[in-house]
Amino acid sequence: MKKKIILSVLLVTLVSVAFGQSTDGDHKTLEYLQGDGVYETGVMVFLKGLKDSVWSHFDLFITDAKALAAIFMIIFFAIRSYEMMVGDKQLEVMPLLRPFGLAMIILWWGVFVKMLAFPTDLVANQTEQMFESEQTVVNDLRFTRANLMLAVANSLYTFQAQTQVAEKESDTWYGQAWDAVTSTVKEGISTVVSPLLELKNRLTVGMQLLFTQLLELLGIWILRLAVYIVFMIQIIYSTILIILGPFAVAVSILPAFRDSFSTWIARFISVNLYSGIAYLIMYLCGLMQEYALNSEISKYTELVGEDGLSANIEKMAVFAGNGILSFGTVIIVFMIGAICMFTVPSISTWIISTSGISSASSTFGRSAGTVWGSAKKVTGSFF
Repeated sequence: MKKKIILSVLLVTLVSVAFGQSTDGDHKTLEYLQGDGVYETGVMVFLKGLKDSVWSHFDLFITDAKALAAIFMIIFFAIRSYEMMVGDKQLEVMPLLRPFGLAMIILWWGVFVKMLAFPTDLVANQTEQMFESEQTVVNDLRFTRANLMLAVANSLYTFQAQTQVAEKESDTWYGQAWDAVTSTVKEGISTVVSPLLELKNRLTVGMQLLFTQLLELLGIWILRLAVYIVFMIQIIYSTILIILGPFAVAVSILPAFRDSFSTWIARFISVNLYSGIAYLIMYLCGLMQEYALNSEISKYTELVGEDGLSANIEKMAVFAGNGILSFGTVIIVFMIGAICMFTVPSISTWIISTSGISSASSTFGRSAGTVWGSAKKVTGSFF
C-alpha cells in the first residue's frame, strides 16, 4: 500500500512538472508527451516508406506466373482448336488474342500496377493536402489549449495555497475564540471557515492533472492506432495483391476462371482507395477536432480570463470538483474519429464493389476485437 501511495505521488509530481513546462516557445514538452501532432509525423512517413519498399517486390513471382501462363495458353488453344475441329465453334480471331494480351500484362506487371494505382494516388494526394492544411490549424489550437490548461492549473495551485493559509490562520483564530467568546461566535467562525476548508479539499489538483493526461493520451492513442491500423491493412492487402496478382492474370486465361483478373482489378483499386478515403475521414475528423478545441478554449478562457490572470474562483471550484481538468469534448472527438476510421474498408466497397475485401476486413475486425478484449482482461488483473 505504501509503495502504491509513493508511486502515485511521484506520478503526480512528474505530470505536474511536465505539464507546467509546456508553455515554452517551441512546445517541446507537449510534443514529447503527446507527439508533434494528433498523428505523429514520423509514423506517417514510415508508413509511406514501408508501402514504397514492399511494392518494390512486385516481381517476386513473375517468372512462375509466366510459366503458368504459358501452360494455360497451351491448354486454352487446345480447347479452342478441338471446339473448331468438331464444329462447335467458328473461327474467331479476337478471343484468340486475349491470352496474348494477358501474357503482355504479366511481362509488364510493374508498369500495369502503377497505371492502375495512378487514379487512386491522385485522390490520396488531394485529400492528404486537405488533411495537412486542417491539421496545421488543429495543432496550433492544441498548443493554445495546453497553455490555457496550464493557466487553469496555476490558478488552482494559487487558490489551494490561499486556502491552506486561510486554514492555518483560522486554526489560530478559532483557538483564541474558543476561550474568549460565546458559542454563538464559535458557530459564526465555523460558518466562515468550513467553506474555506471545503474549497481546499476540492482544489487538490495533482491527481486531477494525472488523470486528465492519462485520459487524453488514451484517447489520442486510440485514434492513432485506428489510423495506423487502416494504413497497415492497406499496405498488407495491396502488397499481397501485387505480389500474387500475376497468378490471377495467368489463371484468367482459362475460360473457367475468366473473371479472376477483373475481380483482382476491382479489389486492387478498392484497397488503393483506402488512403484517399482515410485522409478524407481524417480531414473531417480534423474539423470536429477544431470545433472541440475551440469550444474548450473558450471555456478555459472564461475560467481564467482573457489575460489568464483574472480567474473566476467560483467557476474554478465547480470545475475542479468534476474530477478532471478537461471538459471531455476533445477526448470524445478522438474516440469518434477512431470509430470512423474503421469504416474505410466499407466505404471503399461502396465505390468499387468487392466482396472479398469486406469479408477480410470483417475478419480482421473480429480478431482485433478479440485481442482487445484479452488485453483488457490482462490489464484488469494488474489493477
